[in-house]
Amino acid sequence: MTFEEFVDARLMAILRYAIVVAWDRHLAEDITQNVLARAQPRWDRISRTGVPELYVKRMILNEFLSWRRRREVRVVVAAGDRIESLSAPFPDPAERLADRDTMMRLIALLSPKQRAVIALRFYEDMSIDEIAELTGARPTTVRTHLARALAALREALPATILSTTGSDT
Repeated sequence: MTFEEFVDARLMAILRYAIVVAWDRHLAEDITQNVLARAQPRWDRISRTGVPELYVKRMILNEFLSWRRRREVRVVVAAGDRIESLSAPFPDPAERLADRDTMMRLIALLSPKQRAVIALRFYEDMSIDEIAELTGARPTTVRTHLARALAALREALPATILSTTGSDT
Protein backbone atom coordinates (compact mmCIF):
# COMPACT_ATOMS: atom_id res chain seq x y z
CA MET A 1 0.00 0.00 0.00
CA THR A 2 1.41 3.37 -0.97
CA PHE A 3 1.41 6.37 1.33
CA GLU A 4 -1.23 8.08 -0.79
CA GLU A 5 -3.51 5.02 -0.65
CA PHE A 6 -3.06 4.80 3.11
CA VAL A 7 -3.94 8.47 3.59
CA ASP A 8 -6.96 8.20 1.27
CA ALA A 9 -8.25 5.15 3.12
CA ARG A 10 -7.41 5.99 6.76
CA LEU A 11 -7.11 9.78 7.12
CA MET A 12 -10.50 10.30 8.77
CA ALA A 13 -9.99 7.44 11.23
CA ILE A 14 -6.54 8.73 12.14
CA LEU A 15 -7.84 12.27 12.54
CA ARG A 16 -10.68 11.04 14.80
CA TYR A 17 -8.10 9.18 16.88
CA ALA A 18 -5.98 12.34 17.17
CA ILE A 19 -9.04 14.38 18.20
CA VAL A 20 -9.87 11.87 20.95
CA VAL A 21 -6.29 11.88 22.20
CA ALA A 22 -5.85 15.67 22.09
CA TRP A 23 -9.44 16.76 22.90
CA ASP A 24 -8.92 19.70 20.58
CA ARG A 25 -9.81 19.48 16.88
CA HIS A 26 -7.37 22.16 15.76
CA LEU A 27 -4.49 20.70 17.72
CA ALA A 28 -5.38 17.22 16.42
CA GLU A 29 -5.30 18.49 12.84
CA ASP A 30 -1.87 20.06 13.42
CA ILE A 31 -0.52 16.91 15.03
CA THR A 32 -1.91 14.70 12.26
CA GLN A 33 -0.43 16.94 9.60
CA ASN A 34 2.99 16.96 11.30
CA VAL A 35 2.97 13.19 11.76
CA LEU A 36 1.93 12.46 8.18
CA ALA A 37 4.58 14.87 6.88
CA ARG A 38 7.22 12.97 8.88
CA ALA A 39 5.80 9.56 7.90
CA GLN A 40 5.77 10.14 4.15
CA PRO A 41 9.54 10.01 3.52
CA ARG A 42 9.80 6.94 5.79
CA TRP A 43 6.74 5.19 4.36
CA ASP A 44 8.64 2.22 2.89
CA ARG A 45 9.99 1.33 6.33
CA ILE A 46 6.66 2.06 8.09
CA SER A 47 4.62 -0.06 5.67
CA ARG A 48 7.01 -2.99 6.10
CA THR A 49 6.05 -3.20 9.78
CA GLY A 50 2.80 -4.83 8.73
CA VAL A 51 0.76 -2.51 10.95
CA PRO A 52 1.27 0.96 9.50
CA GLU A 53 -1.87 2.40 11.09
CA LEU A 54 -0.75 1.34 14.56
CA TYR A 55 2.67 2.84 13.84
CA VAL A 56 1.09 6.16 12.77
CA LYS A 57 -1.17 6.16 15.84
CA ARG A 58 1.89 5.69 18.03
CA MET A 59 3.52 8.64 16.23
CA ILE A 60 0.39 10.74 16.91
CA LEU A 61 0.41 9.82 20.59
CA ASN A 62 4.12 10.62 20.90
CA GLU A 63 3.68 13.91 19.03
CA PHE A 64 0.78 14.89 21.30
CA LEU A 65 2.70 14.09 24.47
CA SER A 66 5.87 15.86 23.27
CA TRP A 67 3.85 18.85 22.07
CA ARG A 68 2.34 19.15 25.53
CA ARG A 69 5.82 19.13 27.06
CA ARG A 70 7.07 21.82 24.68
CA ARG A 71 4.25 24.28 25.24
CA GLU A 72 2.11 24.95 28.24
CA VAL A 73 -1.50 24.85 27.14
CA ARG A 74 -4.40 26.00 29.19
CA VAL A 75 -7.84 24.49 28.73
CA VAL A 76 -10.65 26.91 29.46
CA VAL A 77 -13.90 25.39 30.64
CA ALA A 78 -16.98 27.56 30.78
CA ALA A 79 -18.22 28.14 34.31
CA GLY A 80 -21.70 27.08 35.32
CA ASP A 81 -21.89 23.97 33.17
CA ARG A 82 -24.10 22.16 35.64
CA ILE A 83 -26.85 19.98 34.27
CA GLU A 84 -30.25 20.37 35.83
CA SER A 85 -32.48 17.33 35.90
CA LEU A 86 -36.02 17.85 34.68
CA SER A 87 -38.67 15.33 35.56
CA ALA A 88 -40.34 14.52 32.25
CA PRO A 89 -42.16 11.40 31.13
CA PHE A 90 -39.62 10.92 28.31
CA PRO A 91 -35.90 11.60 28.54
CA ASP A 92 -34.85 14.75 26.74
CA PRO A 93 -32.20 13.97 24.08
CA ALA A 94 -30.61 17.35 24.79
CA GLU A 95 -29.77 16.16 28.31
CA ARG A 96 -27.69 13.31 26.89
CA LEU A 97 -25.78 15.76 24.68
CA ALA A 98 -25.27 18.09 27.63
CA ASP A 99 -23.99 15.16 29.72
CA ARG A 100 -21.58 14.23 26.91
CA ASP A 101 -20.41 17.83 26.62
CA THR A 102 -19.82 18.03 30.36
CA MET A 103 -17.89 14.75 30.30
CA MET A 104 -15.69 15.96 27.43
CA ARG A 105 -14.95 19.19 29.27
CA LEU A 106 -13.96 17.24 32.38
CA ILE A 107 -11.74 14.88 30.40
CA ALA A 108 -10.06 17.92 28.84
CA LEU A 109 -8.96 18.96 32.35
CA LEU A 110 -7.04 15.70 32.91
CA SER A 111 -3.30 15.50 32.39
CA PRO A 112 -2.22 14.61 28.84
CA LYS A 113 -1.14 11.09 29.83
CA GLN A 114 -4.41 10.46 31.66
CA ARG A 115 -6.40 11.72 28.65
CA ALA A 116 -4.37 9.50 26.33
CA VAL A 117 -5.00 6.44 28.51
CA ILE A 118 -8.73 7.24 28.71
CA ALA A 119 -8.88 7.64 24.92
CA LEU A 120 -6.99 4.41 24.25
CA ARG A 121 -8.96 2.41 26.82
CA PHE A 122 -12.47 3.60 26.07
CA TYR A 123 -12.34 4.93 22.49
CA GLU A 124 -9.89 2.46 20.98
CA ASP A 125 -11.05 -0.33 23.35
CA MET A 126 -7.48 -1.40 24.08
CA SER A 127 -6.46 -3.55 27.00
CA ILE A 128 -4.06 -2.31 29.68
CA ASP A 129 -1.26 -4.39 28.16
CA GLU A 130 -1.93 -3.02 24.66
CA ILE A 131 -1.86 0.54 25.98
CA ALA A 132 1.37 -0.18 27.84
CA GLU A 133 2.95 -1.54 24.67
CA LEU A 134 1.75 1.40 22.57
CA THR A 135 2.87 4.05 25.06
CA GLY A 136 6.08 2.33 26.10
CA ALA A 137 5.00 2.35 29.75
CA ARG A 138 4.63 -0.49 32.22
CA PRO A 139 1.11 -1.91 32.72
CA THR A 140 1.15 -0.73 36.35
CA THR A 141 1.84 2.83 35.17
CA VAL A 142 -1.06 2.62 32.73
CA ARG A 143 -3.35 1.29 35.47
CA THR A 144 -2.26 4.14 37.75
CA HIS A 145 -3.00 6.78 35.10
CA LEU A 146 -6.36 5.16 34.39
CA ALA A 147 -7.32 4.89 38.06
CA ARG A 148 -6.35 8.49 38.79
CA ALA A 149 -8.20 9.74 35.72
CA LEU A 150 -11.37 7.85 36.63
CA ALA A 151 -11.17 9.03 40.24
CA ALA A 152 -10.78 12.65 39.10
CA LEU A 153 -13.76 12.27 36.76
CA ARG A 154 -15.93 10.71 39.46
CA GLU A 155 -15.05 13.51 41.84
CA ALA A 156 -15.76 16.23 39.27
CA LEU A 157 -18.93 14.79 37.74
CA PRO A 158 -22.13 16.59 38.61
CA ALA A 159 -24.45 14.46 40.74
CA THR A 160 -27.12 14.46 38.03
CA ILE A 161 -24.87 12.59 35.59
CA LEU A 162 -23.87 10.04 38.23
CA SER A 163 -27.50 9.35 39.16
CA THR A 164 -28.52 9.08 35.48
CA THR A 165 -25.73 6.70 34.51
CA GLY A 166 -26.13 4.66 37.66
CA SER A 167 -29.80 3.91 36.92
CA ASP A 168 -29.12 2.67 33.36
CA THR A 169 -26.78 -0.14 34.34
